[in-house]
Amino acid sequence: RPNPGVLHKGRHPGFFHPLIASRSVDTLVYLTLIAGVALLTLAALEMTRTRVMVGLSTWLDRRLSGSVLEGSIGASVAAGGAPSIQGLRDLSTVRTFLTGPGMFPILDAPWTPIFIAVIFLMHPLLGWLSFGGAMVLFSLAIANEITTRDLLRRSGGASITALRQAESAVRNANVIEAMGMMPNLVKRWHSKNAEMLDLQARASTRAGAITATSKFIRQGLQVGVLGTGAWLVLRGEITAGMMIAGSILMSRALAPVEQAIGSWKLAIAARSAYERVRDQLAALPERGVEMSLPRPDGLLGVEDVTFFHSGATEPTLRGVSFRLEPGEALGLIGPTAAGKSTLAALLVGIAKPRVGHVRLDGADVADWAAEDLGRHIGYLPQDIELFAGSVKDNIARMGEADPKSVIAAAQLAGVHELILQLPNAYETEIGEAGTALSGGQRQRIALARAVFGDPRFVVLDEPNASLDAAGEEALINTIATLKERGATLVVIAHRPSILRHVDKVLVLRFKR
Repeated sequence: RPNPGVLHKGRHPGFFHPLIASRSVDTLVYLTLIAGVALLTLAALEMTRTRVMVGLSTWLDRRLSGSVLEGSIGASVAAGGAPSIQGLRDLSTVRTFLTGPGMFPILDAPWTPIFIAVIFLMHPLLGWLSFGGAMVLFSLAIANEITTRDLLRRSGGASITALRQAESAVRNANVIEAMGMMPNLVKRWHSKNAEMLDLQARASTRAGAITATSKFIRQGLQVGVLGTGAWLVLRGEITAGMMIAGSILMSRALAPVEQAIGSWKLAIAARSAYERVRDQLAALPERGVEMSLPRPDGLLGVEDVTFFHSGATEPTLRGVSFRLEPGEALGLIGPTAAGKSTLAALLVGIAKPRVGHVRLDGADVADWAAEDLGRHIGYLPQDIELFAGSVKDNIARMGEADPKSVIAAAQLAGVHELILQLPNAYETEIGEAGTALSGGQRQRIALARAVFGDPRFVVLDEPNASLDAAGEEALINTIATLKERGATLVVIAHRPSILRHVDKVLVLRFKR
């Protein structure tokens, strides 16, 4: 019987057989140290890779988040007030994928051909077996992409629609609760959510079957490499150490493909999110370095303006023209849906006419840089929106401002005394969308925001809709003061008390 501690001619011992035969403790210590250093190096590389990906995702968010938010706001304006922050959610999905487990198989994939090449050096049969297994798993990955891509894309679209429905319901919670609309809205949301769940379940079922198949094939290949390696050892063509090393290398070579199949759902979601972010950023108008124009006097010229809403076949406004001198006030009236608020949006530059121009001191407001134009324009929309923050922050248009300028705007709007009665006066936190204030208080503070900075052109869309007698009187005084200062005004209103204080009246009507 051969002695296991002695090397025999024609035999191929395992990796540690010479070490055991030599009985060298020093060699054992050195080999252990080498293995420890190798493991420590691997851990350091893993840590470095994680830090690099975290840094990359953070840099990406800081670089793009502002532009994505800007694109979301611009898309909301273009869509006629359909707010959505889906772009920021998509950017978060991409950032999470970069730092999650789904990204690491992609980074490990370049090692696969290297590992297979090393296996080929051990023995061609083991190499071809590993190469064939890699091709089978790669084919499964392609099949996973083909069978789940459309389902996951549709599932993502249904999920976005369901979330928007939920956001809309939450924004209108008071109306829903007061009018008993909760069951109907929940039913509609359930319908869209059920569609999303069905598509996601079908995609997950297919992906799960392919994942299970890939795991079976990978484990079967590992057993096959061990069996083939053992057969080659018996034939004396490789050593037992090569057999074990080939099995380990094959497992490492195929692991990225198997992991990629398992995390394919995350990869598809990240890719779809990236495409939406890319499209949103591509839709942003290019903003070059624009020269700041001088402060306007307030000469307003509207030249044959025609406007179509998105998807509409008939214009909302057709051939509107008028002219206002500095210090003049125009009353804008007309039936519902005649285009009054649309004209107001065109006047302040948040919409662009299909035909014609809106000019302030000769410059087209649609082409004027918003950051520059906004300093000279005051706008009070029909739907009042205030922001989370203090009263001072909202009047100062969410920027840093001299308290004297804020107080001056509040006094011009006749709301200074009202603000002083609030718990913390100008430092009072008004809550999200101004929920801590009444409708009249919100409208009067929004009026102060509109006249902040002594604008030369002011558009007020139904500014007295939520005002009591005292508030309306303060509004009339504000209009008179603005006219005295030479500001040009456009006031959309229905009450005669306001229209009596304008110089001109423009009537919009439907034109068949």
